[in-house]
Formats: sequence, structure tokens, C-alpha cells
Amino acid sequence: MEQPLYIVNAFTTAPFGGNPAAVMPLVEWLPDATLLALAAQHNLSETAFLVARDTGCFELRWFTPGAEVELCGHATLASAHVLKTHLGFRGNEVAFSTRFSGELRARYVNEGIELDFPSLSPGPHTPEPALLAALGVPVVAAAIPAVHPWKALYEVESEAVLRALVPDFPAIAAAVDHAVIVTARSAEYDFVSRFFAPNLRVNEDPVTGSAHCVLTPYWAGKLGKLAMKAAQLSDRLGVIHCTLAGDRVRMLGQCVTYAVGEVTAPLAGV
Repeated sequence: MEQPLYIVNAFTTAPFGGNPAAVMPLVEWLPDATLLALAAQHNLSETAFLVARDTGCFELRWFTPGAEVELCGHATLASAHVLKTHLGFRGNEVAFSTRFSGELRARYVNEGIELDFPSLSPGPHTPEPALLAALGVPVVAAAIPAVHPWKALYEVESEAVLRALVPDFPAIAAAVDHAVIVTARSAEYDFVSRFFAPNLRVNEDPVTGSAHCVLTPYWAGKLGKLAMKAAQLSDRLGVIHCTLAGDRVRMLGQCVTYAVGEVTAPLAGV
């Protein structure tokens, strides 16, 4: 049976900007091994799979080429975009039921799509010496969330340092078993970041919504403001408008559809 496939660039208005995600709507769930094989075949940082359950509600899962992840922003934004733009979804808000992060919501607003995600309050973290060597730049502060500790945050002294950073990906993967967010203050934006996850077979992710669930409360505390404009400084660049709303983070972004197609390969027995 042919399966529809959408490739969407998230957190951008440019046809070759933002973070590309594959989105596959399914009638029912395929085996986990098949989902992982599909994600590896697509070879993007994330493939989102969704199954309709009730009116306005969809089950949602995310896979990198190497593993299922607990939370993903850009592929959720891409999924909401596909539902509205290509699949005839008529509501102003869609609910996503997830295995590890509870219910997530996406609202369709004039400026784009606003995600409603959990705020992952960062706690103190001691930088790992091997990771510092792999990054090759001084770290002025570090933090890690108690919930979803598969990513940790490292602040460097300036945006210039962050832009010039040339990470040693094999060394990062050997040093830590979590993803690495590197961040700094910015003159043009409130804060900027980069995201490295070689342990998940994603060396540098172009724009990472889930990282901003940690970055937003971190910088809200440092900057004394709840609404901030952030940029992820990958080659593709992505801009996210972030708001800390109690125990939630709201992230506003746009999407561009890159390709629409079908998976025609037989998936039974994969």
C-alpha cells in the first residue's frame, strides 16, 4: 500500500532554509522497526509519523535515523503544516498525543503556527572535561533539565565564539550520551544557539524546537523577559519566537513544503 510522504522545511519562509522534516500520515501504526527503517531511509534529522484518533487529535511519534526521540519541535510544526495545507484540516488548533511528552498543541495564527510545549526547567550541570575538549571553546555556564535530560545546555561567552565553533563530532559522541546545545547572547536576537546530537546520528541539527524548551526558561531567567526572538545559527538558519508561559513554552514559526510524494516500496516485513 502506498504511503504519502511530505518533506517540509520548518521554522523558515525560505524554500531552502529552516529544518527539513519528513512527515508520514498513517492509517494505523507500523512496527517500530519499520518506522526506524523509514527514518533511516529518509536520512533527515527527524521523520514524524501521525495517526488520526479523534476529531482534531492525532497520535504523533518522531524518529531520527538512529532512534525514536522523546520530543521534537520542528517535525511537530511540519506535521501541523501538512494537516492544514495538504490534508484539509479545518480547525484552528490541533492536539498531538505523544508517548513521552504528553499532549502537545499547535495553533494556527496569522503569523504562522504556534506550538504549545512543556517548559523544561534547566538545573545546574557540570561540564564534562571530554566534552569541553571536543568543543574546543570555553564554557561559562551549563545546565540540564530534570525532565528529558537527553539534552544539555552549554553557554559560551559570545555569539562570535558560537559561530566560529568547529565541533569534533566523534569526540562529542564519545564524551557524552546526550545531545549538546551551545548558546550565547546576541545583539540581533535575544539569544542564539547551535545543536549537536552525533549520538543520535544527527551531527548538527539545523533548527531544534525541543532545544528551545530548555533555552527559553534559561534565557528568560538571565534576560528578565518572557518573550524572546531566537535564532539557530546552522548553515540553513532558523528563527523562533519563544514565549515562556508558566510551565509551557510557546514557539511561533512558519513552514515551506519542499516535496510531496509517496513511499511505494513494500513495507510488510521490514
